[in-house]
Amino acid sequence: MRWLLLCHALCFSLLKALAHTVELNNMFGQIQSPGYPDSYPSDSKVTWNITVPEGFRIKLYFMHFNLESSYLCEYDYVKVETEDQLLAIFCGRESTDTEHTPGQEVVLSPGSFMSITFQSDFSNEERFTGFDAHYMAVDVDECTEREDEELSCDHYCHNYIGGYYCSCRFGYILHTDNRTCRVECHDNLFTQRTGVITSPDFPNPYPKSSECFYGIELEEGFVISLQFEDIFDIEDHPEVPCPYDYIKINAGPKVLGPFCGEKAPEPINTQTHSVQIVFRSDNSGENRGWRLSYSATGNECPGLQPPVHGKIEPLQAKYFFKDQVLISCDTGYKVLKDNAEMDTFQIECLKDGTWSNKIPTCKIADCGDPAELEHGLITFSTRNNLTTYKSEIRYSCQQPYYKMFHNITGIYTCSAQGVWMNEVLGRDQPTCLPVCGLPKFSRNLMARIFNGHQAVKGTTPWIAMLSHLNGQPFCGGSLIGSKWIVTAAHCLHHSLNPDDPAVQDLLSPSDFKIIMGKHWRLRSDDTEQHLRVKHTFLHPRYDPNTFENDVALVELSKGPVLNDFVMPICLPERPPDKEAVVIVSGWGKQFLQRFPETLMEIEIPIVDHSTCQEAYAPLKRKVTKDMICAGEKEGGKDACAGDSGGPMVTLNNETGRWYLMGTVSWGDDCGKKDRYGVYSYVYQNKGWIQSITRMKN
Repeated sequence: MRWLLLCHALCFSLLKALAHTVELNNMFGQIQSPGYPDSYPSDSKVTWNITVPEGFRIKLYFMHFNLESSYLCEYDYVKVETEDQLLAIFCGRESTDTEHTPGQEVVLSPGSFMSITFQSDFSNEERFTGFDAHYMAVDVDECTEREDEELSCDHYCHNYIGGYYCSCRFGYILHTDNRTCRVECHDNLFTQRTGVITSPDFPNPYPKSSECFYGIELEEGFVISLQFEDIFDIEDHPEVPCPYDYIKINAGPKVLGPFCGEKAPEPINTQTHSVQIVFRSDNSGENRGWRLSYSATGNECPGLQPPVHGKIEPLQAKYFFKDQVLISCDTGYKVLKDNAEMDTFQIECLKDGTWSNKIPTCKIADCGDPAELEHGLITFSTRNNLTTYKSEIRYSCQQPYYKMFHNITGIYTCSAQGVWMNEVLGRDQPTCLPVCGLPKFSRNLMARIFNGHQAVKGTTPWIAMLSHLNGQPFCGGSLIGSKWIVTAAHCLHHSLNPDDPAVQDLLSPSDFKIIMGKHWRLRSDDTEQHLRVKHTFLHPRYDPNTFENDVALVELSKGPVLNDFVMPICLPERPPDKEAVVIVSGWGKQFLQRFPETLMEIEIPIVDHSTCQEAYAPLKRKVTKDMICAGEKEGGKDACAGDSGGPMVTLNNETGRWYLMGTVSWGDDCGKKDRYGVYSYVYQNKGWIQSITRMKN
């Protein structure tokens, strides 16, 4: 009996030892039945509690399984479970299919905990070998496997080993719960008189866990009206008014709302110029939100009528505070306000219902009196000499001594801008140019200068006399344009050294004068005009030793009055023909070195340049390309002392005009045989003349 009691005590102690719990915290491991690979003991119970970190689940599979078979695994079994869920129960042998054996089955825990219990009954007669199992921690893909919607990401889910994190779309901020996406919408200020305000992302569901503030701030004097549109969808509760999401409106001292649900509030007249709107959402829901439009009105101003010959924009039936209108006038009229003319004028409806200004009037554009035209006349095409819009004037030049430049019509029209306009010149004034080379009197072409006859008075109206202040003439010249004299450069010098003609002193403008309309040499003419000199210009390449470029310009302080006895000569348009005949005029010395009483002239032919060079070769005098020669081989017809600077002219039979071919320059005595007169060639120096005078062709 004692032996039996001792045996019973030992066996009970052994059973207690086989019934125990093993705690496992590794990421992987192996679990075997007691005594494996030998047969497991009877009345044995072992539990393995496996715990892995959050974000992982446990994967269990068996490499060997050999337990006693029984109906519903009531004898020996392996049970797999979580804290509150049975995952699987296995028993039997792999070689049979009558019982539930694991085979290739893998058991996955839903979370980070798994409990495995092995239980054997009181007998193991066939010596079953038990099981060999392995486990490992596997990552949970929370982004695809999470079943709890409350814990899912609002926008984007990102899985990583052992966990996951959430992120938001552009413009959203992750809430402190690390899964909800909210928006920052505090600084929404509206200052226009009309506008539209919506919940974020409208008409898509608005963000969760957000609080938005919208302010409408207008100038005092406006009253704001709100109008919610048909789509209105804010999460509500059937019993409690707006406990989750809502919209509130602060209008001055009044608080309107909260509003929620699917029925939009009625139109709201806030009776104030300052409104604040608060919209709040909690951390759940998929509602579409709201949209409202607002407008503002103020005191009404009286209706407006546009001025005569004017218009108002915009023209409408009613105007309210802050409305602005622009007054403009029809083409050809100007807005007149406080004696000032302008293109447009703006007025505004004020807070007290009055306009900021009266409607101005429209005044027809007035171009004013047209500018006077030098040497010209102005003719009005309308009675009373009107200068208003569309009035016409005609500029004309004093005939027959002046002509319009480029032969334009001279008609100017008063434009809508109040400026006289010409279709060719625009707003520029026309120019009256002197008529050149058309003397009124015909000449005797048989006269001579050297031993010649008098010129007919008025046949050479362009000739100028250069005179000392005591009345003694010393050179001649030719009027070009309205106030320029062409003469010889050597006429404007005093010789300071008789042995060296290059040593010269330039005449001052105050040292001499110009006389136009002159016929008698010393006697006064009733047609003569005495003119003061403003400037003198010598050709920059003038050589006093060789008389190259012997040409000068005299600018008059004031041009002469053109008439039948004073008229400019034309500048040459082309070189003269080889057979051309020219006329030379002057008051120079005649036979026996005597001066004539009146103007003399002579007709002589142009001499070939090479012939002239040969004639002066024995004297070692150069005839350069800027010189032109004229005269007869037998002599007797020539210019002489006192004729220097005077004109050599020729008639163009096609145009009927006289042109200046040269100015008297130098020669060998006067009228000698085989000695020709040498003249400064004007055509060669035309470019320089025009650059100084700025004369138009």
